Amino acid sequence: MVQLNASKVTRWDQHGREHVVRVRRAGVQRIVRCDTCGWRISAQFLPWLKAEEHLAVEHQATVDPAGA
Repeated sequence: MVQLNASKVTRWDQHGREHVVRVRRAGVQRIVRCDTCGWRISAQFLPWLKAEEHLAVEHQATVDPAGA
């Protein structure tokens, strides 16, 4: 049986728009997908870091809601 887990990384850009990248786990593989632009990548290690990097580079979204 395959176990599915999901989480998300949320950041805001300088215009106050929210950007979300979801990380879904199926076994050892993780699928990282951006809700804003549809970007996808398969990652086995550090998927949340890849999600944060995508948000910062592609959307200039660096404001962490947990840190605000």
